[in-house]
Amino acid sequence: MNSPEILSMFSGRFWAAYWIHMRPYLLFVSGIAGLTGMAASGAMDFRSAWTFVLFLPFFTGYGLGQALTDCFQVDTDRLSAPYRPLSKGIVSPRQIGLVSISGMALMAIILIVANRWNILFSTLTMAGLATYSYFKKRWHAGPFYNAWIVVLLPVMGYLAVSGASPGRLLTAPFPALLVLTFFSYSNFVLMGYLKDISADKQTGYRTFPVVFGWDATVWVGDLFGLLALLAGGYLCARQPVAQVFWAGGVLLAIAGQWRAHTQPEKSEANSGFPIAATVRSFILWHLAAILVWYPGLWWGGILYYLLFEWVLYRRPERTQI
Repeated sequence: MNSPEILSMFSGRFWAAYWIHMRPYLLFVSGIAGLTGMAASGAMDFRSAWTFVLFLPFFTGYGLGQALTDCFQVDTDRLSAPYRPLSKGIVSPRQIGLVSISGMALMAIILIVANRWNILFSTLTMAGLATYSYFKKRWHAGPFYNAWIVVLLPVMGYLAVSGASPGRLLTAPFPALLVLTFFSYSNFVLMGYLKDISADKQTGYRTFPVVFGWDATVWVGDLFGLLALLAGGYLCARQPVAQVFWAGGVLLAIAGQWRAHTQPEKSEANSGFPIAATVRSFILWHLAAILVWYPGLWWGGILYYLLFEWVLYRRPERTQI
């Protein structure tokens, strides 16, 4: 059987393939994480075009980073995500890696222009993404390793808008925001492993579900969700508008974890709703955090969330999150 032809990087079909690897529905995750840090500075000006330029690296960050990590786990993706272009062999890891690294470097330059301290954090982000697949194979490291990379997004957002030094990151309530980001994303990663158990077993990825099973994974996810919930509740305690979005995230988080616990057949095919619930709660909790500093943006929060749901609905493979 002949191998499929590798698409040219100068063709429209290549860029359509790259778009699939970017997971466009998850651009809203990195986008809101960075935007929350920008808002926490208290100096974000939506009348300035520069604000939207600074938002661009965060919104594209997930897609560029996810495409890069896909280059290092083609073996398991051929089993768990055969629809992806790398799995089909119509694009090469070298092509995807080149575009991803180039795009990430360009986005990093924008953030560095805003604040030279972002040289450090941009470098850490790229190094973390390039080494993530190694840590994913170790059950005790995967979710935490991925989450610390995402935590750098609100950090860079805060620094880019404020122009401050990293010492300002210790000012309350910013540490609570970092706790919210870390544990809500850790839960997304952990629960996301439920859809790949068979593929991970076959390819030697000793993720938490592979080693300890479905039930233990969900119980740990409960703990991660609770810690994120409490951090978000602390942030929103004095802002009623923010509390509405926070409560929506709480309800979705509980519904997702409950479904994972009570699923009659605890199989990969039934992991979609619990995983999607972690993404939805992540976005709603971070929208709530933005409203702590900018309560008048509640309408923008609604539009952002609805657009996320629309893009999620149109994803190319309904079983994948």
